[in-house]
Amino acid sequence: MHVNPGRIRAIRSGEARGPVIYWMSRDQRVNDNWALLYALEIARKLNESLAVVFCLTPRFLEAGTGDRSYRFMLDGLRELEQRLSSLGIAFMLAYGDPGDVIPDLIDDSGAGMLVADFSPLRISRTWKSMVADRVEIPFHEVDAHNIVPCWIASQKQEWSAHTFRLKLKKHLSEFMEEFPGPSPPPRPWRESVENRWPDPGTQKASGCRIRSGERAAAEQLERFITEGLERYASHRNDPARDAQSGLSPYLHLGQLSAQRVALNIMALGDYTEFLDELIVRRELSDNFCYHNEHYDSMEGMPEWARRTLEDHRNDRRDYIYSYDELEGAKTHDDLWNAAQLEMLIKGKMHGYLRMYWAKKILEWSESPEDALITAIRLNDRYELDGRDPNGYAGCGWSIGGLHDRPFKERPVFGKIRYMSYEGMRRKFDAREYINRISRMADQ
Repeated sequence: MHVNPGRIRAIRSGEARGPVIYWMSRDQRVNDNWALLYALEIARKLNESLAVVFCLTPRFLEAGTGDRSYRFMLDGLRELEQRLSSLGIAFMLAYGDPGDVIPDLIDDSGAGMLVADFSPLRISRTWKSMVADRVEIPFHEVDAHNIVPCWIASQKQEWSAHTFRLKLKKHLSEFMEEFPGPSPPPRPWRESVENRWPDPGTQKASGCRIRSGERAAAEQLERFITEGLERYASHRNDPARDAQSGLSPYLHLGQLSAQRVALNIMALGDYTEFLDELIVRRELSDNFCYHNEHYDSMEGMPEWARRTLEDHRNDRRDYIYSYDELEGAKTHDDLWNAAQLEMLIKGKMHGYLRMYWAKKILEWSESPEDALITAIRLNDRYELDGRDPNGYAGCGWSIGGLHDRPFKERPVFGKIRYMSYEGMRRKFDAREYINRISRMADQ
């Protein structure tokens, strides 16, 4: 089976000759990976070997090598190495700036073809541009993260889920196809590879409560299908209940394919609410980051939202908290503090509370710009699914009116949608949630 050519685009054209390198970044899995399948397809055509390279940088946005997020990722990559080895595919763990490391690896190995997975984030696109300027071999990019490739779903930034949903539906049948299984390449890699893994003892935040890796991701999907899917539509916005999927860390790192999740759940029936979040909302975030270079600043927010926030810039704030106070969950709001503590402890905050959490940061900051910077920084530093288009879009929705509409005008928020403590208490048992997080913190 050939990979749909709509998923592939050439960053650098040319005739492929020699071994193939797949520069893996956003899609860290063996199964259900269109980028890996395409690299294998090329290797078979050339009768050549294949190596997968992952480039570990000392810091990626707000995550550094001493952080829990890195440990979570490294645990998954160790499993990945074993799975690739069983298929006769070499795995190389490289260190440094990919703009330098990948071209050097290509020169040293004599590779004749480079494949990469897709990311809309600015840092990833910069690295790929740097690599393309330094290599002389074909360099292709495969969108293995979205069900409908980002560049096909829409050629512009969509301003609402409604308009984007209509465009996605036109392409879903073409791209919603079953995956073939990966098979060994025709030849083994020319040299043996011995990776130098970071010492686990240097990891400061090793106490992650969520298991990492492709197997853990598959188990969580099965657990959600059997225990949580039927309750998702009715209870997903209730932090006091355990009705969310728990899949976001795995989807973020590409340890699980969103298309695999969709295929498995669509086979069970009509689960519109979950599938809309999985497909439309998630891929809308990629659309935002791909078409808006200011996705992480107020400059990238809708004009109406920037205008109304400007009108209320000098409104009196009842509370203003510093970054350190927010990071330490030291506010007057026990619900907000509990949400922040959940993130600090688990690396995962309940999705519904993430909206309240970000909106309160807007209310308690000196400016909308400060609020957005703080929310993104905390999200990217502590969430296992941080440093992701979903995070930027979520913070933008909460603080900057992204993918939303104007609401009743009020102090500080202007016409940005407002969420209150009392409103949250009416929607779910806030005290039960707060007590549960408190018990978790005491353990």
